[in-house]
Amino acid sequence: MKITGVELRRIAMPLVAPFRTSFGTETSRDVLLVRVVTPDAEGWSECVAMAEPLYSSEYVDGAAEVIRRFLLPALPKNLDAGDVARALEPIKGHRMAKAAVETAVLDAQLKAAGESFGRFLGAARSRVPCGVSVGIMDSIPQLLDAVGGYLDEGYVRIKLKIEPGWDVEPVRAVRERFGDDVLLQVDANAAYSLTDARRLARLDAFDLLLIEQPLANDDLVQHAKLATRLRTPICLDESIESAEHAAAAIALGSCSIINIKPGRIGGYLEARRIHDLCRANGIAVWCGGMLETGLGRAANVALAALPGFTLPGDTSGSRRYYATDVTEPFELVDGHLEVPSGPGIGVEPIPSVLDEVTTSAEWIAL
Repeated sequence: MKITGVELRRIAMPLVAPFRTSFGTETSRDVLLVRVVTPDAEGWSECVAMAEPLYSSEYVDGAAEVIRRFLLPALPKNLDAGDVARALEPIKGHRMAKAAVETAVLDAQLKAAGESFGRFLGAARSRVPCGVSVGIMDSIPQLLDAVGGYLDEGYVRIKLKIEPGWDVEPVRAVRERFGDDVLLQVDANAAYSLTDARRLARLDAFDLLLIEQPLANDDLVQHAKLATRLRTPICLDESIESAEHAAAAIALGSCSIINIKPGRIGGYLEARRIHDLCRANGIAVWCGGMLETGLGRAANVALAALPGFTLPGDTSGSRRYYATDVTEPFELVDGHLEVPSGPGIGVEPIPSVLDEVTTSAEWIAL
């Protein structure tokens, strides 16, 4: 496949409500979209980098620069999507930017072949169960109202963001209000240290599915030590940036569950490798989210349909984050989202909506 050019498009997407985690509060997303153009098809993707380097070292301005200056010139003139990671390997890091390039190439390739993302990746289901991530709130009553609303919408799993000072009591309140039958988990986004083990162990009383990324992303050894002191399973997210990281975490006993975020680990091909590794080692996986628009959500839903994804992911409906999505909205039906069946990611941007939210566009001829 020959790429004739690439468009880097920035869009501004306001969130329906502020989303607060232990590392900050988001009220809107500055999204970098990548459009790859070939003689036979166009492919789309979105980069999950945030506006500021708070969740990871990557940020959207930097991602655009590294794609423009280093990644695109490194691509061979004729390539298969499977060649992208090898071509970009000499460039260290920048997995979010690399994922955006590879995904757009893969989308174009699959559209030209008339094959869906789900079929290509190995999806085993036509729809996937959906959970929702609930940010840190100003008060417990506000949290309970939010959780109740999501349960009324049909979400099958609730994830609560936590941080020191907002952990045991909010979890207790949700359990007491909504009962033991609600699938409940928490996400710390690396906000704790091993000295907090006793406090984290208090969460064992609430029969959680898992506690996600309690400690620093670069500390697999401390996670392994913490795992011996908790009954609640530990899930790793930010610690897992590749299949090699996943293999090390499994070998050390750092986790028993892994959250796979394809936009953060270099793309969907690497995500499939991590899925296969975990499945072979009896490690449960689920698909995490990065507040994607419909373009990223479509590919995530296809990934979440693979057989090893045995826990509901953060593949929420479009209106969880956006009043108007850039694609036709993903609507929750009985707690599930349908896996797109059309060629490539199976969705396209709506031109009028895309134009309305675009803040800049740059065409790069190759």
